[in-house]
Amino acid sequence: MRTTWTFHSAASLVFGRDAVHQLGDLVRTLPAKKVFVATDRNLIKAGVWAPVHASLSNAGVAIEIFDGGQAEPALKLADECAAKAKQFGPDAVLGLGGGSNMDVAKMTAILLMHGRKASDYIGDSRVPGPILPIVCVPTTAGTGSEVSHAAAFTDTDNQVKTGLLSNYLRPRVALVDPVLTVSCPPKATADSGIDALTHAIEAYTAIDNAEFPLAHGEKSAYQGKNPLGDTMAERAIGLCGKHLRRAVHHGTDLEAREGMALAATTAGLAFSNVGVALVHALEYPVGGAVPVSHGAGNGLLLPFVMRFNLPARKREFARIADWLGEDVTGLSEAAAAERAITAVEKLKKDIGIPDRLRDIGVKHEQLRTLAEKAHAIKRITRVNPRQGTVDDLESILRAAW
Repeated sequence: MRTTWTFHSAASLVFGRDAVHQLGDLVRTLPAKKVFVATDRNLIKAGVWAPVHASLSNAGVAIEIFDGGQAEPALKLADECAAKAKQFGPDAVLGLGGGSNMDVAKMTAILLMHGRKASDYIGDSRVPGPILPIVCVPTTAGTGSEVSHAAAFTDTDNQVKTGLLSNYLRPRVALVDPVLTVSCPPKATADSGIDALTHAIEAYTAIDNAEFPLAHGEKSAYQGKNPLGDTMAERAIGLCGKHLRRAVHHGTDLEAREGMALAATTAGLAFSNVGVALVHALEYPVGGAVPVSHGAGNGLLLPFVMRFNLPARKREFARIADWLGEDVTGLSEAAAAERAITAVEKLKKDIGIPDRLRDIGVKHEQLRTLAEKAHAIKRITRVNPRQGTVDDLESILRAAW
């Protein structure tokens, strides 16, 4: 039985409007004089790259760009990015964009230091040692990759999303400037925002640290529910309840953008120490089988997994309902807990998250195979407060279909 817990973050977190202007000086303190940037063409066209480039250039930092970033990146994209970076020989790698670009930057930093292929590092705690310094500058508010130890990719050969976990992946600098998220379109804002909420809810309702099922001598970058993770998750849930609708429907509302940027970062701190659970385990094969963003897939599945977990986490769900703005005055714990599921369902509808698996192209005959693939992802299913069989997971998917 585990009796201690730890908490990790990015080495340095800089948060605030127009913080991007500090980027060049922060990079120089690493110290780094040559930076390889993983980003995408859309951000360059949208002008988001301009202040980043200006700050780095003004600080005398040499720059090389990989602009081939894609949503839900395949493992081979990280190999391609790393090959270009190796020719440049950088001192640090900067990920600019959503979680996809930041995750490609993380894998690039691994490959530059340790070689081999991206697929060799998939799994829990398989990075052998320190990597090239990473700087993350998010332009969406959702993944929390700017502070996390995780990176997610699509395994196109096996039609499943996959990922790696290692505290070596935590960025040396996380610069979160809410102004950079203003250009994020409504759909991407919704998908990334519901992703942040999923991270926070899964962390807050995870298996207790003392019960985390880790065999003697086994390593895991997750460790189960703990007090500091609870604190971060609570803050993130409340911020999502207050700001996500506004950020989606009023994209220039800087207060809402700032609130969601903080929600994403605090949720990232929560889940990357505690763990994500069954929502993510189910989304990985779903997202590999049909074209849906990771955030939208998580958001679609979230209330159905909450329903499955309800018997094990009534007290936590009752609190979540309150943090999401539900009036639970005078309700029993059980009734208040039900309101948490209702609140998430309403939020999904209000921001345009798909309602059912059939809506995103999942076929009924695929459900058993998806459940089997999800059940096999032990590094995250064991974080769930209720352990489920393949039949249980198939039942959740059937309810969501």
